[in-house]
Amino acid sequence: MNLDSVLAAGRAAARARMRDTVRLYSQAPDTFDRVTGTTVPGVQTTLYEGAGRVKPVAQASGEETQAAEREVRLLEYEVSLPWETSLPDGTRVVPGMRLEVTASRDARMAGLVLWVTGAQFSDQATAWRLMTEDRS
Repeated sequence: MNLDSVLAAGRAAARARMRDTVRLYSQAPDTFDRVTGTTVPGVQTTLYEGAGRVKPVAQASGEETQAAEREVRLLEYEVSLPWETSLPDGTRVVPGMRLEVTASRDARMAGLVLWVTGAQFSDQATAWRLMTEDRS
């Protein structure tokens, strides 16, 4: 058995475990509307929408930190996307992008928004893995 056929089998198995639906997007900075006195969320640009696998990192106990004058707990998740996933030309995943779970067999996951903290690349991987955190 050669390496390419082993990788193809591994990628097919990894893809079969991707039972969540996710949306990876970037978001422009928010703006303040002086007329209404409200903050207007920045425009979201969808980079990928489709199958994914969202799983908590076992060792992640959560780190408590301050954000916008409130306590938040940072929980780590690893998100697997199909290995062959491509983004629009010239686009790379960078920290600060967001990933929303739009559908999941675990209804508690639907609507979860995760912040990308990093990405792993490898020609011998079975999936494309993004490191994310829940900032709620």
